[in-house]
Amino acid sequence: MAERVTNVLFLCTGNSCRSVIAEALLNDLGQGRFLAFSAGSHPAGRVNPRALRALERRGFPAHGLRSKSWDEFAAEGAPVMDIVVTVCDNAAGEVCPVWPGAPLSTHWGIPDPAVFSGTEEETEKVFDDVIAMLERRINALTGLPLDTLDADELHPRLDDIGTMADDQG
Repeated sequence: MAERVTNVLFLCTGNSCRSVIAEALLNDLGQGRFLAFSAGSHPAGRVNPRALRALERRGFPAHGLRSKSWDEFAAEGAPVMDIVVTVCDNAAGEVCPVWPGAPLSTHWGIPDPAVFSGTEEETEKVFDDVIAMLERRINALTGLPLDTLDADELHPRLDDIGTMADDQG
């Protein structure tokens, strides 16, 4: 019997950088067991080009990524989410739509590389660091025994992932 696919929605305010990176990483690292999406409360309308270059530099697919509103995922006919992860503190504090299926929600605060100001080399490193941070957390997510955990057991594990030390590398 085929394992059930877990739908995960990553949220950020602008959906131009962190949430899009998380979507790309989980779709790659999830090995078909996860289907990731991303959205924003106030989408920028474009994906940050540095985020796309950083994904490609690290060997992750970046094609087809787009900035979109979280309204797409609250609408009738949208994929039903199992997990919703906010990756920016602003989105975590906003009142989210009512998601079909009542998914588990958690917060993984990730610094915004788009606001960094420095040389091109320093900026690339900041983007790479954010990808590495998200990659560690997503690997922790994909390593969870989702088929044996009920919602009461899974929720604190998701929260724990969001508090992983960011200095591990």
